Amino acid sequence: MNRYAALTFALCASLLTAACVFAPPSSVRINDSAELARMSEQALKTCGEGQVKEVSTRSFSCK
Repeated sequence: MNRYAALTFALCASLLTAACVFAPPSSVRINDSAELARMSEQALKTCGEGQVKEVSTRSFSCK
């Protein structure tokens, strides 16, 4: 009975740890960085150098 319990525990532990691994597709990171660069350029043009408060992939704000 102890071997069965140990085997069940080991199997459940390995399944739970394997299920926790998640990596987003690399294309998401490339698109986000391209969008952030584009929005940063627009923020500099609109706000002026040194006047940009915050930039995200969808918006920006001036000081």
